[in-house]
Amino acid sequence: MHDQLPSESEPLGGGLKQRHLTMLGLGGVIGAGLFVGSGAGIAVAGPGIVVSYLIAGTLAMCVMRMLGEMSAAMPASGSFSVHAERALGRWAGFSVGWLYWFLLVVVLAVEATGAAQIANGWAPGVPQWAWVLVFMLVFTGANLAAVKNFGEFEFWFAALKVFAIVAFLILGTLAVFGVLPDTNPVGLTNLTGQGGFLPHGWQGVISGVLAVVFAFGGLEVVTIAAAESDDPVRAVSRAVRSAVFRILFFYVGSMLVIVTVLPWTAQKAGISPYVTVLDAIGVPSAGQIMNIVVFVALLSALNANLYGSSRMVFSLAERGEAPRALLKVSGGGVPRRAVLASVAFGFMSVLLNLEWPESVFLYMLNSVGAVLLFVWALIAASQLRLRRLVEREAPERLVLRMWGFPWLTWVTLAAMAAVIGLMLTDDTARPQLLWSTGATALVVAVAGVRELRARRA
Repeated sequence: MHDQLPSESEPLGGGLKQRHLTMLGLGGVIGAGLFVGSGAGIAVAGPGIVVSYLIAGTLAMCVMRMLGEMSAAMPASGSFSVHAERALGRWAGFSVGWLYWFLLVVVLAVEATGAAQIANGWAPGVPQWAWVLVFMLVFTGANLAAVKNFGEFEFWFAALKVFAIVAFLILGTLAVFGVLPDTNPVGLTNLTGQGGFLPHGWQGVISGVLAVVFAFGGLEVVTIAAAESDDPVRAVSRAVRSAVFRILFFYVGSMLVIVTVLPWTAQKAGISPYVTVLDAIGVPSAGQIMNIVVFVALLSALNANLYGSSRMVFSLAERGEAPRALLKVSGGGVPRRAVLASVAFGFMSVLLNLEWPESVFLYMLNSVGAVLLFVWALIAASQLRLRRLVEREAPERLVLRMWGFPWLTWVTLAAMAAVIGLMLTDDTARPQLLWSTGATALVVAVAGVRELRARRA
């Protein structure tokens, strides 16, 4: 373990402004998982989904705060992979870096395919694979150019998603109080009717947590991006502070509106709960409006994942954990080879998803299904070690502090262990957990072999 704090400068170009990072923090986590996937959570938890989101969101907020503390004290484009290496050793940095990279390039395929399906619905004459190709080319170009282009793309994507949620919250609240035309005040009837607030008991709430916790993945990218801003310490502190509470407000607030406006039983499988509510309160073309928002959300996530994966593999190369050839940086400070390597693997994932969605790609997707939890657990473990090191060596770097340290960090770790335990007992989540555990064990084993060889050399 490194017991001295580093002072190295980042070789990548700056260019990301505070507004880029703030919007990246907000938009990075508002994705299709919220707009479409929340329906699965409502089906298992009923109105109790509000509590599920509160639990999952609090867990994500704690992880984000820990990550923010470490990133403000030690900004690095490898973010938590660099922190894990400093806190726990090379094996941890290698493992968490490669696992996160693999997670991003596999999930990228789901996003590209989902966006292509929507575009294909609008223009059936253009085949799905052609849309995928267009999206991949556009975002590869954006990521190969100066980093401020990536920031600008994300800023406007995120702004549209935030606007959509705020508009939904306002319309939904007006509908609850019967202010909109043709609506009557609903009061709390839908929260207490249809089997009560917890129609499936606490078991339903827990199943809801399993259904929604992974929707909070994506928050981490803001700490990776902070290293390429003009003032990384201030930028990451402000982005983390503004992101965590607003995200909880957007997620929990919109769920509360959804289950208050309509009975939870009114939600239909495969249809976004947002569309169902907007249709019910008489918003014309609600389905198409939401289709556009989901389309933007998917492209935004695709862009952010390409960016995050390229920076992570570049950081691994910097530390000798990935091929050195990936270290080449353009005149504008963009790691172009790292971008192309991530795009190439992402494109391969897309082809597998188009060709074998139910076999090869499903196994790949399952193998990253629970990886986010392992990444979060390593973030918490790293923070426990690094906080004490920073307090001892450079307390002035602690500009953003984890709440209730160390107790809340331990509680967060225990909560993650509980979620993993619950996944084992859940028939739908168990295959994901087992495949992800296998993938993690494989990466950790490779890291262990590398470390043994390095010691013998």
